[in-house]
This record gives sequence, structure tokens and C-alpha cells, in this order.
Amino acid sequence: MARTTSLERTRLALIATAAAIALGFAGWTGSSWYAAAHDDSARFAETRDEVLAAGEQAALNMNTLDHRDLEHGLDAWEQSATGSLLEELRKGRPEFEKQVRNARTVTTADVLSGAVTELDEREGRAGVLIAMRITVDPPKKKPSSKETRLLGELTRTGEGWKLSGLGQAPAGEAPTDTPSD
Repeated sequence: MARTTSLERTRLALIATAAAIALGFAGWTGSSWYAAAHDDSARFAETRDEVLAAGEQAALNMNTLDHRDLEHGLDAWEQSATGSLLEELRKGRPEFEKQVRNARTVTTADVLSGAVTELDEREGRAGVLIAMRITVDPPKKKPSSKETRLLGELTRTGEGWKLSGLGQAPAGEAPTDTPSD
């Protein structure tokens, strides 16, 4: 029977300690990964990102229209909407189409920023606030741009999140300083 030297015992102790530390680290990272993968907040954040992307794209679609490709633009409006908003768009489409053809305008939009203001996953409803720059280019006139904030309501459908309402965000008034006597 061979005797172990103190150097060999030290090496074995270091190897055993390193193995125990590695095993403990592997267990900790595995349980952390499992907890993160099954955490509702990660799924909620993913849904929030989906809602924001859908809301921004829909607002962009609803504020972009070229009289030279009107059918495509109005189809994009309808594909971005659901519910009563979709019904409203379909009902007003012939008259709106006539107005845009007569005006011969090109309207483009850029999303400046956006945020989800409400998200109810169970009900399939969400709200977004989107800041946009909208540019209208009429024939024989200089294009004009304005920045606006829109409030959108989204509803989850079988095809993803779609706008069910869209309107101007109310603009607050700046406080006025009144001198005190």
C-alpha cells in the first residue's frame, strides 16, 4: 500500500474543493436560468415589446399615404386596424380615396418615440403613446412637417396586435406664473 505525501493530499484537497465550487456554480446558474426562463415578468416584457412594435408600425401606416399608390396605402390602413376603427375606415374609404386623389398629396411619417401606457394580457388590450413627425407634400407647394403625439388602443387578434382606436394625445398647457401681491 502506497502512502500519500502531504503534497499529494494538498493537491487532492484543492481538486476536490475546485470540483465542489464548480458543481455549486453549475447548480446555481442552472437554477437561475430555470427561474428566469419561467418568470412571468420576462414573458410580460416580451409582450410589451410586441405591443409597442405593433403600435408604432400601425401608427406609421395610418399616417403614410401616397396618392400615386393609394390602394396599397389604404390596404395597409385596414390591415393595421380591427373592430370599430376598421369598420370606420372601410365605410369612409370611397370618400377619402376621392379626396386624396383630388388633393394629390404624399404624406409620410416617422416615429420619434413610443411607449406602452397600458397592457392587459388577459383581456388582450393595450395602450400606446407615440410621438411622430408627419410630413405632407402637396403638389406645387413646399412640404410641411409637424410633430404630434398619438394615443393608440390596441386589441390582440388572431393575426397579432392591431389598432382599435387612434387619436391625438391631449396637449397640456404650460403653467403660467402669476405674480403674488
